[in-house]
Amino acid sequence: MNPILVLYYSRYGSTKRLADTIAKGIESADVPVLVRTVPSLSQKTETTEISGRPPEVTIEDLEQCSALALGSPTRFGNMAAPLKQFLDSTSQSWLKGALIDKPCCVFTSTSSMHGGQETTLLSMMLPLLHHGMIYCGVPYSEPALHETRSGGSPYGVSHVAFNNSNELSEHERALCIAQGKRLAELAKKLY
Repeated sequence: MNPILVLYYSRYGSTKRLADTIAKGIESADVPVLVRTVPSLSQKTETTEISGRPPEVTIEDLEQCSALALGSPTRFGNMAAPLKQFLDSTSQSWLKGALIDKPCCVFTSTSSMHGGQETTLLSMMLPLLHHGMIYCGVPYSEPALHETRSGGSPYGVSHVAFNNSNELSEHERALCIAQGKRLAELAKKLY
């Protein structure tokens, strides 16, 4: 089985922390994982980004993955421009049908409780559905989804960075692990 790709953009570290925790959930299901980021759009942005960035994604990483977890911070209720730019570059993958029937999920972070988490998750789902991917949300059978007072929704995991805190809450961590594991288990069933 090819690795599951955890692909994200993060400027200050919150979305990276979600990606790393989702990757742990994938690994807990004994499935290989590949964590990648997308390039920034400008030199100015790159100078403010967090350290410890993983390698940048390639189209081959995307086409060869068994499943995809896609993450972005929220920008006015939408995904960040660097992630959108990468997705806009995948027309050849779409023409080939390279992602059809592969499972996927999405995740996001915001700096406030009502910062557009669900609309951002929905905005990331749309290109994946156009690629023919199978969407894997977070079911309400996950207790943390009922108990969270920070991030999380059935559309995908999320994080609220109150006062610029990159630390995930207990519920956010539990939902990341559950989402990663569920995505991996679905990928194993399909492959």
